[in-house]
Amino acid sequence: MPLAIAVSLVAGMWIGKTFFNNYHGWNSRTKLDTILEMIDKNYVDHVDTDSILEESFSGLMSHLDPHSVYIPASDLQSVNEELEGSFSGIGISFNMLGDTINVLEVISGGPSEKAGILPGDRIVTINDSIVAGQKWTNNKVMSNLRGPKGSVVRLGIKRPTSEKLLPFEVTRNDIPVTSIDASYFIDNGVGYVKINKFGASTYSEFLTSMVNLMASGAEKFIIDLRGNGGGFMDHAVLMANEFLPAGSPIVSIKGKQSALNSSTLSDGSGTFKDKEVVVILDEISASASEIFAGAMQDNDRGIIVGRRSFGKGLVQNQMELPDSSAIRLTIARYYTPSGRCIQKNYAPGVDYERELLNRYEHGELYSADSIKQDENLQFTTLHGRKVYGGGGITPDIFVPNDSSGITSYYINVINAGLIQKYTFDYTDRNRAQLSDSTDGRSMLSLLPDDDTLLQDFVTYAQRNGVAPRWYYINLSRDLLVNSLKAMIARNIHGVQGYYEVMNMSDPTVTAALDALNTGKSAFPIKNNSDESNNE
Repeated sequence: MPLAIAVSLVAGMWIGKTFFNNYHGWNSRTKLDTILEMIDKNYVDHVDTDSILEESFSGLMSHLDPHSVYIPASDLQSVNEELEGSFSGIGISFNMLGDTINVLEVISGGPSEKAGILPGDRIVTINDSIVAGQKWTNNKVMSNLRGPKGSVVRLGIKRPTSEKLLPFEVTRNDIPVTSIDASYFIDNGVGYVKINKFGASTYSEFLTSMVNLMASGAEKFIIDLRGNGGGFMDHAVLMANEFLPAGSPIVSIKGKQSALNSSTLSDGSGTFKDKEVVVILDEISASASEIFAGAMQDNDRGIIVGRRSFGKGLVQNQMELPDSSAIRLTIARYYTPSGRCIQKNYAPGVDYERELLNRYEHGELYSADSIKQDENLQFTTLHGRKVYGGGGITPDIFVPNDSSGITSYYINVINAGLIQKYTFDYTDRNRAQLSDSTDGRSMLSLLPDDDTLLQDFVTYAQRNGVAPRWYYINLSRDLLVNSLKAMIARNIHGVQGYYEVMNMSDPTVTAALDALNTGKSAFPIKNNSDESNNE
């Protein structure tokens, strides 16, 4: 009997093989349909074959390149919101401290401001459900605060001035998602603009910020793109056009379909063609950030300061599917004006996700000499400076990552969230006085001296489980004090207040200002890239 069963199974497998080998028109798509049909009909347990396919789509896209992705229908709205420029919500920014939702900022004119929510409020309940102490993730908080326009969310607010939980009803409405974190005079005649992404409103926000600064006397500009992972490339092109004389190349695109191939030149209508500019990059700056920086560098129009950028030279097009899912598919490569593609290597066998960690381990974040360039990918700028493809935009002036002050004590208080917690408490106690200031820098005069502020924080940290270790505290002194001041400024004046204070001690910003004030950024940029990279 066992032999008979074995023979029958083998026969069955042989018969199936023969059938499929003789099947005309057999291909991979037919094969997939057949396998799914066989699973559906014959698998021992009930299986939802649609869910199996759904799980497989991300893996399928990952075999193309690191930036082609599948977006499930459940995620598409939140993915689009970050770039489209608005969503329906209550109009706050928040963070989670000690399992409590802390309101960082209330968006001016938004639903929460109209309802009376204040910076520093703690959200304890949402729609009568307790959220404090429930270990909610940021995504879960956002999914409960966001919702259809016109719908109402009930909040229970804990406020330092009230012993009772305060009830608020907030009607959700469209909330603008801004691209500009900060726009202000950072020095005499120098405007600073921090751009966090390239979204649907980035160019208009950028132009408004720049025109306002120029109208107030700005003649030179710092464009800070650190941490900016990109977005809509056409906004980077429009920004570059504002700085370039007519006929200057900005970017070219080449794809499989010839209809996609294009070269974009400036039209000469730019508002800032005669203004000096420095662009700040770091290892997170990618895609549209690199298009703008590449146009400035290759045309010898502006100096690049900071660290080598991410290296994303692929262009994606998002295509929505009938079930409201989507694929974001790489359709072309882009090339800077010198002809270089700055996409880093993603060949099979290359650990693409680890590349940034490799830079850290090889010392690149701390030394320009550790940047390894491919001499086969050498190009020249408009005035003959050497630039390289194959791995991001290398800055003209390298500024190492500032690790001074990072000690075990600093790491311990950061990991415990104590800087945020302390600055929230400090702001609550002194909000009326601090609110008399007009911006982050003017607020500094209302704070105690540095020694008093540091001692107060150390005492607070000790009460919250981090023992004082004064050798390490003194090594971290400047970093701790500057971080405390900047976070207090954020609590009072929003994210711009944070940058107004933090940039005062930022070595990369200092290097950018030096480039402007010593003429290194005067265009056309001279052929001094080799010596600049060693500064």
